Amino acid sequence: MTATYRLITIPPSHYCEKARWALELAGVAYAEERHPPLLHLRAVRAAGGRHSTPVLRGHGVVLADSTDILEHLQRRHGERWSPYPLDSQRRLEAAELEEVFDTRLGPHTRRLAYFHLLQRRDLFLRSVLAGVGRGERMLFRALGPLPAFLMRRGMSITADGAARSLARVREVFAEVGERLAAGRPYLVAGAFTAADLSFAALAAPVILPQGYGAPLPSLDELPAEMLAVVEELRASPAGEFALRMYRDHR
Repeated sequence: MTATYRLITIPPSHYCEKARWALELAGVAYAEERHPPLLHLRAVRAAGGRHSTPVLRGHGVVLADSTDILEHLQRRHGERWSPYPLDSQRRLEAAELEEVFDTRLGPHTRRLAYFHLLQRRDLFLRSVLAGVGRGERMLFRALGPLPAFLMRRGMSITADGAARSLARVREVFAEVGERLAAGRPYLVAGAFTAADLSFAALAAPVILPQGYGAPLPSLDELPAEMLAVVEELRASPAGEFALRMYRDHR
């Protein structure tokens, strides 16, 4: 397919994964433009965004939020896959869960993953530089420890912060597990919706699923402390659910 949209991303970003997964399910052609953290700002602003990824630009729209992208797909490209149920009550339910995962899960899985990966520069660079242009790869490497320092400061990536984030992640996983306890196959409406996609994508940094849209570390590469967390969360009902969403829908 000829690309009709540009998607500005940071390669391992789980919010970018949410957008790219939705675009692919909807059968929408796009060209992904990957940039490392901090160096992404110029591309984001040039595309009409503010400071964060993803940014989707094309067909007269500039969308600088993953949820806005899913809502756009519902309005303009919903023939192949609709992120939200047509029933108004179930649509509201899916949207509310998506917001929970965007705000209560995504920031914490990100901080938890970076806390561990920033201690392994090789794994960190492999992830954030995947698919990035040669000039930005060279510049990012030349910056040495500065990006890691700024990321730690900007996202409060500390041991205490990581511990708080792990507690929040466990809370959301427990809530999802309770919702699935009756044996339902999906979170809303018996079908794969924005709620399921959002949970699986935003949980990905701490469950490391197969099929993720950018390179993630393998289990045998992880620091021991991070491996223990990943194995715990993968074994939970919510973790098993997220892995199944990747197997069945990614």
